[in-house]
Amino acid sequence: MNELSKLAYDLRKDTVDIIVSGKGGHIGGDMSVMEILVALYFEQMNISPENQDDENRDRFILSKGHSVESYYAVLAAKGFLDKEELIKNFSKFGSPYIGHPNNKLPGIEMNSGSLGHGLSVCVGMALAGKMDKKSYRVYTVMGDGELAEGSVWEGAMAASHYQLDNLCGVVDRNRLQISGDTEKVMGHDDLHERFGSFGWHVIDVADGNDIEQLNAAFNEAKTVKGKPTMVIANTVKGKGSEVMENKANWHHKVPTSEELTQIYKDFATRKEAL
Repeated sequence: MNELSKLAYDLRKDTVDIIVSGKGGHIGGDMSVMEILVALYFEQMNISPENQDDENRDRFILSKGHSVESYYAVLAAKGFLDKEELIKNFSKFGSPYIGHPNNKLPGIEMNSGSLGHGLSVCVGMALAGKMDKKSYRVYTVMGDGELAEGSVWEGAMAASHYQLDNLCGVVDRNRLQISGDTEKVMGHDDLHERFGSFGWHVIDVADGNDIEQLNAAFNEAKTVKGKPTMVIANTVKGKGSEVMENKANWHHKVPTSEELTQIYKDFATRKEAL
């Protein structure tokens, strides 16, 4: 787990490199979601470049597709994408490395980022797995600001109705969105109680940027029968540097040269401390 925690900081640097190269990116949410992606891709999911066409591969959709830079960085580290090509070409004219997940690229199941769609699509994937008697699991990561979309709750209702215990959702609960505090924009109250009332098994992760806590939650989800699982990961927007942490104006931003120097220094310091 310690090595995966260190990897998360290496991938944070790659993510910032991608954003700087492309002159834009959703850096705050990239940082908050990083450990979730690392835990899923390097510990939990049965998915690799070698089995990406296997019917029994696990499925993943980044519903909060605006955090694509961190997703690309993880896919490159996993071997789906070429890191140097990615950094060089991100958000360039004619490049497939666009600002939201592009399913023309290896390892990406769905073009996402039109918020509120990921969970409902994953319900369909999980239901298909049940109908076809397949062993795969389905995962999606949503932003907490995204939960204001009504389609999320339609998907939540259907997942419970069809007893989709092969489905695991994750809420990146960083409490900030582009226009400020999520609770002021559209309050979510107690998400554990809310998803529980829809018939889900709910797991609260106190530190959603802690790999060990995340893996414990995902392992628990695999034991649940008869209902889907929602992991509420309490994360920090901009995680990794005090320059960015818990600041709504870092939702979408390119660091200045001075900020960049400090961000890279903070990444290195925190990695060494692990």
